[in-house]
Amino acid sequence: MELRLTAVPALSSVPGLVHGFGQRGGPEPETREETRVRVGAALEGAGRLLLMRQVHGATVATAPWEGTPEADAAVATDPGLLVGVATADCLPVLLVDPSRRAVASVHAGWRGTASRIVARAVEALVAVGSRPADLVAAVGPGIGACCYEVGEELRGAFGPGADAFFRPGPRGRLHLDVRAANVRQLEDAGVGPERIHHVEDCTSCREDLYYSYRRDGPGTGRMISFVGFGPNLLQL
Repeated sequence: MELRLTAVPALSSVPGLVHGFGQRGGPEPETREETRVRVGAALEGAGRLLLMRQVHGATVATAPWEGTPEADAAVATDPGLLVGVATADCLPVLLVDPSRRAVASVHAGWRGTASRIVARAVEALVAVGSRPADLVAAVGPGIGACCYEVGEELRGAFGPGADAFFRPGPRGRLHLDVRAANVRQLEDAGVGPERIHHVEDCTSCREDLYYSYRRDGPGTGRMISFVGFGPNLLQL
């Protein structure tokens, strides 16, 4: 199958950067291993794709690594390393420091968002020499507030100011805006709003482009999104 991606112009303009938000591989779901093999093969020559075992937590891994770390964000500073995340409603977030040539990929579901995983990824980039004001962020496709019906108990998980991320839905239950919550974390961490870019598709609405756990159930596939500086200054 072909590698179907959505690129973000603000990232495509960074020399040497390789990135993309994955789309579904075809009409039928792939297994996670099939997706990993397909995407890794398509990126051969652009860089080595590194993936984590995502656990909806708040751990940030640093590439390169051996084995498969349990983490929901990863930072890379070496050319030729592409850090990726697999999603099927959770938000993929890509962070780039064009000056330091450092990157991070983030898997932000509601649990990770409540644990401030994207803010922790910014902190990890700061630890390797980046400044938040230099970062460019791209927030990819994920389930939108239009479709993300949740229980009242989630409101408490987001702490003070959580009301801004919840709204009443048509069936009388709350809907959660995970994108807005992550944007707030990025801005609070020092990333300027003009440097935060979006692919605003709702994965649940766009069955033609994306897998969706909420829409299709646990047997659905996963999209892989990735970012890194390629060894040959290749851009996607």
